[in-house]
Amino acid sequence: MRLGTELRQLRRTAALTLEQVCDRLGWASTSKLSRIELGQSRPDLADIMDLLDIYGVEGHDRDKLIVIARDAAAARGWWKALGDMGPRQRRYAELETGAADIFEFHQYVVPGLLQTPEYGRVRVRSGRALYPGLDMDADSRARAARHVVLRRESPPRYEAVIDESAFHRQVAPPEVMRGQLRHLLAMADLPNVVIRVLPFRIPLQDSYVPHTAFSVYSFPDPADPRTVVLETMSEDVHLTDEEEVARYLLVADWLRAAALPEEETRAYLARAADARPEQVRAIPAQRGVNGVV
Repeated sequence: MRLGTELRQLRRTAALTLEQVCDRLGWASTSKLSRIELGQSRPDLADIMDLLDIYGVEGHDRDKLIVIARDAAAARGWWKALGDMGPRQRRYAELETGAADIFEFHQYVVPGLLQTPEYGRVRVRSGRALYPGLDMDADSRARAARHVVLRRESPPRYEAVIDESAFHRQVAPPEVMRGQLRHLLAMADLPNVVIRVLPFRIPLQDSYVPHTAFSVYSFPDPADPRTVVLETMSEDVHLTDEEEVARYLLVADWLRAAALPEEETRAYLARAADARPEQVRAIPAQRGVNGVV
């Protein structure tokens, strides 16, 4: 993605369109270059050197980009052993594996990295009518395999704000939901994990309502673009433009300010895990002197 961002900026600086560059290189369509610029395909080093020739990049800048291109072309992750991991799961795995910090906001479901295998399988099965060609077993295994990133040596710092509606809506059978709630409590004990519930009763800044769930990935190298991901029913949207990312970072701050503190979130999750399904809706997520009241 860093390579793609650099190449896109170089093309724009050269005042060239995708069509003009592809015509000069004899590429059949603009899709190849578009995918390289969006970080959606692993680059061929020869292609990158051809692009640098067209953009007139020489000296140190050329050497730097060739090193990045080699790293991108040669990169291999733990997920490569999973031959049946689909492209969407692989893309999330790549972002999660490389990130130093991850922030997620979800409105209706528990985020993927915090899901139990049982909860994840329910989520996959729930969309089978929308994706008839999806191998549900393989997708469930891929989701579960991604979880190792939070328990590895030198894991990313992970923070999730989960809307209270995720625990009120019927998104899984009661026994699965109870196991999921207990799993969230266990994950919240990890030193690199912060989980907080966003209550119904506490408004965000100026009563703002987030348009959608989103994830923000920050990387160890400050030159790597911070990335926001919006999940859609078809292709996920990846944003790296600084101005666009800044909007989501501001909303993330508003979410943090409104969400329950960590200890009160634990109290809410513990009560919900011990309650009968029909009782969960009666458990308010709100700030209290001694936790949830």
